[in-house]
Amino acid sequence: MQRRRERSARFSESALRRFLRPLWYLGNNRLSQVGIVLTTASAITFITFFTTGFFGVPLGPYVGIIAVLVLPAFFALGLFLIPIGIWRRRRHERRTGRLPLEYPPIDLRRPETRETLWFVAVMTGVNLVVFLTASYGAIHHMETVEFCGTTCHTVMQPEYTAYRGDAHARVPCVDCHVGPGARWFVRSKVSGTYQIFAIMFDLYPRPIPPPIEDMRPSRETCERCHWPEKFVGDKLLVKTHFSDDETAAETKTVLLMHNGGVDPLTRKPLGSHGVHIEPGAEIAYAATDEDRRQISYVRYRKPSGEVVEYLSGDGTRQGELRRMDCMDCHNRPAHAFQLPAAAVDATLAAQLVDRTLPFVRKQAVDVLQAGPYSSHADAAAGIRARLNEFYATRYPNLIEQRRGAIDSAANVLAAIYARNVFPAMRVSWGTYANNLGHQDFPGCFRCHDGAHKSSDGREIPSACDTCHSLLALDDPDPDILKQLAAP
Repeated sequence: MQRRRERSARFSESALRRFLRPLWYLGNNRLSQVGIVLTTASAITFITFFTTGFFGVPLGPYVGIIAVLVLPAFFALGLFLIPIGIWRRRRHERRTGRLPLEYPPIDLRRPETRETLWFVAVMTGVNLVVFLTASYGAIHHMETVEFCGTTCHTVMQPEYTAYRGDAHARVPCVDCHVGPGARWFVRSKVSGTYQIFAIMFDLYPRPIPPPIEDMRPSRETCERCHWPEKFVGDKLLVKTHFSDDETAAETKTVLLMHNGGVDPLTRKPLGSHGVHIEPGAEIAYAATDEDRRQISYVRYRKPSGEVVEYLSGDGTRQGELRRMDCMDCHNRPAHAFQLPAAAVDATLAAQLVDRTLPFVRKQAVDVLQAGPYSSHADAAAGIRARLNEFYATRYPNLIEQRRGAIDSAANVLAAIYARNVFPAMRVSWGTYANNLGHQDFPGCFRCHDGAHKSSDGREIPSACDTCHSLLALDDPDPDILKQLAAP
């Protein structure tokens, strides 16, 4: 039995050598050696990423693009080059009559053998350093805001432009759009792969729809920075407006916003946020449209366990049930777009446009909405032409006296247009609704409209003082501001 095992071992060893000899001999060519180097280096790099990720070392959400797309491509290229090199050498030696009848043994004492091993070892080490360095650099770059916003410039230009001027401009895109965890990482890779092909073959929609269904719940993203149960209390809000008359008269609306929250002493919900974030409570709703603006059903589960259901319209629930969270109202937290009137009021309040120009507010809004402009350059030229035409026609003596102020106003208005309208992506004024408030879009009134009622006649509160107290309305000189400014 022992002898049989020894003979079997010797036979197996001999068969392995007979198999390896031609591969070693024919594989001793630069093309196959390069393939071995690429395959080995990419495999080691992939194993390094996999191992570090398995033990919990954070590598960033875009490591998948390197590990799943780039490294396998190099690995496959190496595997392709190895047999090609073997085939080419065998064909060459057969043509020249140098193909041996019996392939030489694998012997480390032979110079060719040592040269091959040194070449593969050294080049694998060099390529491994290159792969790891390049992969790290690529991963780091793909996590940057610039990669998200400028790689596909035309597609992402609207969102990237809005993001740079928003309060979250220092929060990296991946923190909210991907975040931690394997599940959302995989989802982002699947979505990203489709987006690559959509851009390559011009299959993406214009405008890009908001990723409503693909966004993570706010408790997994927003609430990592914004503690929902923190009591905010009341905040004073002053809105400055300007009239459409010749003088562009300034007025102010003063609101005391009852942001509220959960009272730290009584633990009762207060203000506009209270019921929505009360511990133990849950609000869910169903919408009949993709944008979730037409809400047909609201379910409010109180901390006590009591459930109240509110229906609107024909009294039937329609649409998929969704748990309400911060993003349902704060739906444009990092990509908010302005409407013409609000944008012009802000520039006038900041004194970026000369208010002494006659009818400047009305004309500014009109030329912004005029269009349609085919591009930002066309918009800048059109805005300037329309503004000059108005003052040349109505105030011919003024056009030369106030040339600098008119040109400056045209430049500011062109910048407003370029910040909010993107013809190439069919993004115009109001394309992306903002659910905060209720003046420009339904916002709060999607639910708080007096039309959502329970079976016993209860309504979702819609009284104005639930969310704010009106301290002044379009007042040129509000007394409340004087009182607050008094020593």
